[in-house]
Amino acid sequence: MARYVVKLPDVGEGIAEAEVVCWHVAVGTMVAEDDPLVDVMTDKATVELPSPRAGRVLAITGTPGDKIRVGAELVVLDTDGDAAATLRDEKASHAAPAAPPTPPTVPPPEPSAVPTPAARQAPEPSARQKIEAPVAIPRAKGAKPLASPAVRRRAYELGIALQFVPGTGPAGRISHADLDAYVASGGSAAASRPTGRARLESIEEIKIIGLRRRIAERMQESKRRIPHYSYVEELDVTSLEELRAHLNARHGADRPRLTLLPFLVRALVCAVPRFPQVNALFDDEAGILRRHAALHIGIATQTPQGLMVPVVRHSEALDLWEVATEISRLVAATRDGKAARDELSGSTLTITSLGPIGGIVTTPVINRPEVAIVGVNRIVERPVVRGGQIVVRKIMNLSSSFDHRVVDGWDAAQFVQELKVLLEQPATLFVE
Repeated sequence: MARYVVKLPDVGEGIAEAEVVCWHVAVGTMVAEDDPLVDVMTDKATVELPSPRAGRVLAITGTPGDKIRVGAELVVLDTDGDAAATLRDEKASHAAPAAPPTPPTVPPPEPSAVPTPAARQAPEPSARQKIEAPVAIPRAKGAKPLASPAVRRRAYELGIALQFVPGTGPAGRISHADLDAYVASGGSAAASRPTGRARLESIEEIKIIGLRRRIAERMQESKRRIPHYSYVEELDVTSLEELRAHLNARHGADRPRLTLLPFLVRALVCAVPRFPQVNALFDDEAGILRRHAALHIGIATQTPQGLMVPVVRHSEALDLWEVATEISRLVAATRDGKAARDELSGSTLTITSLGPIGGIVTTPVINRPEVAIVGVNRIVERPVVRGGQIVVRKIMNLSSSFDHRVVDGWDAAQFVQELKVLLEQPATLFVE
């Protein structure tokens, strides 16, 4: 036997350990070179690890949810000649399926074998079948059903109301056999209990692993280490929505459709130079705040696996439609699980939006080590007073959170007010 040990490689920059997400093999499995062995998750992405050799799996380390250190033993393979030959034989057997067996020839039935109508009649019932089933004794309307305490307790546990169960005992007394017959006939708590609901006792235990555990750890660490505070402001986005609709109608055939987010990105590009403290990463262990000139905007994205944050890099260098294109591409790749590792890290400021279900106010959690996050709420039509007249306008709230260690409340309020001016007067987004 030739043993080959597969160790967990360094699958990312500075990664010390990875979490086992899913095994593609089990002990005894034959694998070819480059066949997938296991999926592991790092801080940045999920990576599929292939087998470096052909052979039979002798041992694996860890179950889904376990963390394995880089360099630790992951899989042990038997790579001797017999194992490789067995693998080749198995692949050959799968590649050349056997021909289906020839069905046997069945001679036609003799005329005398055709059953006559008399022969097709049902056989005589046995003596046991001739025994008549017990007959239920009808109860008077409103009469209390008769049953022993044991039968009543069992009916309660089954969720069955006894007034719906026919009794076959003396005076219509209900027995355990009557309960069994009622359940067998399709009777249930739902059918027998006109008021109330059946109690549910089951408990489902779900192990928090993979991306969901990564999200939980990051949210917990962010809330534990960052003194959050939120600031909410109301915006009149009527003019912005008119401009967005106009641009989509004019350029919809040859340019990507514009949502609210590209305009918000543009507003951030205009506002951040005046408030550089919000476009920063805080290394609280080293006590260093790194303010970035480039604006790498994270777009919080809900996926079937959980929340992920793809990054629109160098937003300051993109026009409105380029931002729209990049957001659309990144969100689609992230939801399909095709986003690259470097597309899911490196943001300096994050936008979070729940779209049409965005509610009135949210208190978003900062994407550590960033120091600010801007949240978009739902746009609603509301009556407002303008020039002494009540008019209908499109109103939206911005709900933003900041790290109070490095962003003062006054600065955060001024920053959001700057976004308000830019978005309420959208022409200013394009004035240098």
